[in-house]
Amino acid sequence: SLWRCMKNIWLECEPVLLHFVFVAMKDPMSVERSNLLSMMKLSIKVLIQSSLSLGRTLDSEYPPLQQFFVVLEHCLKHGLKVKKSFIGQNKSIWAPLELVEKLCPESADLATSVRDMPGLKTGLGRARAWLHLALMQKKVADYMKVLINRRDLLSEFYEPGALVMEEEGSVIVGMLVGLNVIDANLCVKGEDLDSQVGIIDFSLYLKDPQTTESTQDDSKMTAILDQKHYIEELNRHLSCTVTDLQAKMDSLEKTNCKLIEELSAATDRINALREEQDQLRQENTNILQSSQRKEEVTLQDSQVELETYRQSRQGLDEMYNVVWKQYKEEKRIRQELQKELELQVGLKQEMEVAMKLLEKDIHEKQDTLAALRQQLDQVKTLNLQMFNKSQVSPLFEHVFWCLLLQHPYSFSVSPPAGRLKEADRVVQKKDEEAVRLEQKMSQMETAMQELELRSGLEAELSKEKEQRQSLQRELQREQDNTTELRTQLQQLQGLQTELLDLRQEKKQLQQLCEEQEQALQEMGLHLSQSKLKMEDFKEVNKALKGHAWLKDDEATQCKQCQKEFSISRRKHHCRNCGDIYCNSCSSNELALPSYPKPVRVCDICHSLLLQRSSTSS
Repeated sequence: SLWRCMKNIWLECEPVLLHFVFVAMKDPMSVERSNLLSMMKLSIKVLIQSSLSLGRTLDSEYPPLQQFFVVLEHCLKHGLKVKKSFIGQNKSIWAPLELVEKLCPESADLATSVRDMPGLKTGLGRARAWLHLALMQKKVADYMKVLINRRDLLSEFYEPGALVMEEEGSVIVGMLVGLNVIDANLCVKGEDLDSQVGIIDFSLYLKDPQTTESTQDDSKMTAILDQKHYIEELNRHLSCTVTDLQAKMDSLEKTNCKLIEELSAATDRINALREEQDQLRQENTNILQSSQRKEEVTLQDSQVELETYRQSRQGLDEMYNVVWKQYKEEKRIRQELQKELELQVGLKQEMEVAMKLLEKDIHEKQDTLAALRQQLDQVKTLNLQMFNKSQVSPLFEHVFWCLLLQHPYSFSVSPPAGRLKEADRVVQKKDEEAVRLEQKMSQMETAMQELELRSGLEAELSKEKEQRQSLQRELQREQDNTTELRTQLQQLQGLQTELLDLRQEKKQLQQLCEEQEQALQEMGLHLSQSKLKMEDFKEVNKALKGHAWLKDDEATQCKQCQKEFSISRRKHHCRNCGDIYCNSCSSNELALPSYPKPVRVCDICHSLLLQRSSTSS
């Protein structure tokens, strides 16, 4: 018997020992989180029970309320990072609480009123004042939920294993919802919140078994109060959801109207774009046909003109070569003729000079002949006189001939035989000079003939120059034709580029049309989705209207499967809608705002709540 008693004691104590061993094996952060969570549960439970038993508005001197703020402060300080500054280390919960102002605009007045309080100097005092005011507004759970949902921002202030960063924070937020049934009237200005010492008093939570009363009336009262609080919280939650759904329905109706208008405008625009596309296609085909025709005609014309140009260019090149050769030959001949002409001009000038000299000589000789004839006549007369005188005096004749012999040039008179010879020589000289003059005259005539030939050659050269100029003009015309052909080719290239641009514009228009059709399909899908959402919201609104906690006596069969309840098929309440279902129709569990842990819900509420959470996310 002693052995059996020891065995029973060991079996009873074994789970407790294992629990302590398991807790000891955990890290200290998890142990602190579990302890703080249990203390928070205990403080909230004691605060709610004591406030319900009092039945009045709580003030700041109420001990359970003070201990609640101390435990909440310890929960918010758990895992808080220490910020170093020049003054020292600072560890305050006011910095993370300031994030609520950014995340929830409704708390802006609360934060400004806390900052404007003159008696608060530290961040801890401001945080305590903020928690007091939030409790009076019954917004502690809402603000903490908004704060804990943004763990990415809280990581700047808390360590990874802090209570706020783990699941225990969500559980505490669910428990804080129950504080909305408490009415508190706290005086924040007169208290010294900066220097208060936050120490948890465990004496409030230690119960004396002699003073506890477990009567049936208290249990009924607590059950009635729980149902009352549940119904109030459910009504508040339902009113919030109804207002949210009404706002969403209004926004969806507005968006639906806008989408319908946009759809009609888009359909009109698509029809106009299709008409424009058809017109552009028709114009494009016409332009393509006309451009192809013009291109073919211009290509044919350009080919013919190119052939003619090539042939004319070949003929002109041949003519140019021939003319160039003739020009070179004529240039050479001209150069030779110019040289001969220069020689002839030089000879002509020499001949003119010689002719002038001859004329001068002839004039001089004529003058001398005239003087000689005159002297001859004088000599003849003198001879006659002297002959007559000689007959008179031979001595005088002898003197005369002596004087004449001494001065032959003065008298130009010779003896009779000598004078004849001298006259013959003069005549011969004159004849020789006349022959020379005739030869010079013949030479001058030949030079004149050569000059006439040269003038004729110069005329021919001028004609050839004119022909060459005409050929050059024809070449210029051909070059102009080639430039015109080139401009036409450039125009053809421009038409080709325009054709390519038109094709590219056609592709762009097709792409735009496809994009608009795709956008219309997306808008149609969005419209259908919005219609489905509106129908779902209408169903949810219908389902949520008139929900109440159904009594057990009022339900004889399951609301969903319509099966009768019996000993084997028991009744179960849905914590969301309050109706009664069987176990198979209410086997799902979800976390609701009024419950910190997942509770039983029916299949309909389960699907609706999941759909709401998916659409909100």
